[in-house]
Amino acid sequence: MRNYVIRRLLSMLPILLGISFVTFLIINLAPGSPMDLIISPEMTPEAREKLEHNLGFDAPLPKQYAVWLGNVLRGNLGYSYSSYRPVAEIIAERIPATFLLMGAALAAGILISIPLGIISALKQHTAFDYAATFAAFFGVSAPNFFLGLALIYIFCIKLKLLPSSGMITVGRGGGAADIARHMALPCMVLAVNISGRFIRYIRSAMLDVLQQDYLRTARAKGVSFSKIIRVHAFRNALLPIITLIGLEIPSLLGGAVVTEQIFSWPGIGRLTMDSILTRDYPVLMGINMLAALMVLMAGLITDILYAAADPRIKYR
Repeated sequence: MRNYVIRRLLSMLPILLGISFVTFLIINLAPGSPMDLIISPEMTPEAREKLEHNLGFDAPLPKQYAVWLGNVLRGNLGYSYSSYRPVAEIIAERIPATFLLMGAALAAGILISIPLGIISALKQHTAFDYAATFAAFFGVSAPNFFLGLALIYIFCIKLKLLPSSGMITVGRGGGAADIARHMALPCMVLAVNISGRFIRYIRSAMLDVLQQDYLRTARAKGVSFSKIIRVHAFRNALLPIITLIGLEIPSLLGGAVVTEQIFSWPGIGRLTMDSILTRDYPVLMGINMLAALMVLMAGLITDILYAAADPRIKYR
């Protein structure tokens, strides 16, 4: 296992290098330039040329990429064009808020979908199964922005039960209860989407396992039905569920972009939108590299969990 993990970590380096190069080209070839937002109308052409030279905008893109990569290898992600602060510092400030929201949404989605998926499979073609399937399709098809605005209208405008934006109440200093109240609606939006996808896969995986001969043999030997489901059926259905969870971790970052913008949640998603609007290329590069690293690490963790869930899987 150790050798496998080392090989996977080493294989990530050229992948990250390729992702960084493609991302750098796409960002810098997009229409517009950060100079349009940095310069002032009173700036002379000579001052503009000097500023472009100092920022490296007059150099060819391969040279700009080489400079950026050299700084990254030295642990420097660059400086924001809009705030003139280190990119690493800006991202580090936003990561806890996004990870808190993502972790809560993923946990809620799993806690909702696993029992619903299992019961739906056990009660196939019943009213409960049809209701769970309808809920799953609703969770998958409902856009985050629509669901977010609907929840704001219901819980904030009509019922006045929950705050509609931010992470803490200004003037109260924040606290666990205050953060939980602010996080309830964005977490609900993401959890509905997650549970919608999970219910379908868990139901399908359980239906496949329940048809296996060894489960009928266990029933014939007198093993209790609850033990068959908990110990035998669910564990053997874990592999596709683990795959789904591993794929969901990085995709939450993408879903959080829309959700955080709607609820003004101060995380990576909102920072992404702000950086796009201000053409803050260094911050965008830092966020994209973080997302790429999350995808690769999620794949590695998923493979490790495969071996933990199924002893038949061995890595050398």
